[in-house]
Amino acid sequence: MPVDLNGYWKMISSDNFEDYLKALDVNVAVRKIATLLKPDKDISHVGDHIVIKTLSTFKNYNMDFHVGKEFEEDLSGVDDRKCMTTISWDGDKLVCVQKGEIEGRGWTHWVDGDELHLELRAGGVVSQQVFKKS
Repeated sequence: MPVDLNGYWKMISSDNFEDYLKALDVNVAVRKIATLLKPDKDISHVGDHIVIKTLSTFKNYNMDFHVGKEFEEDLSGVDDRKCMTTISWDGDKLVCVQKGEIEGRGWTHWVDGDELHLELRAGGVVSQQVFKKS
């Protein structure tokens, strides 16, 4: 059985996020705002249906998906692109592959104790974020 991601998670660290946003070609004003934010994650996980809400004072982003089923993801408000997204389990890690204009785009979530880790990837750039369960 995959790891249980359910819960409310508060960001405690973020590394290399501005370079990740540059790789997505996010404009400088939005990058500056985004790097100042410490978003929370509210995750609901029932079977293969997962909802990940990324919540901040600037903008919220919701992902609602079924593990293993490809869907068109609308990234309006992130980098204003659409891509074909597939999210699957690799052991205890939830791995997202986003096919579109940016090569190597995706992310991986995993839990270590009471911490949720997020690795963001785009165009050869990697950003690491850590969240603590509250």
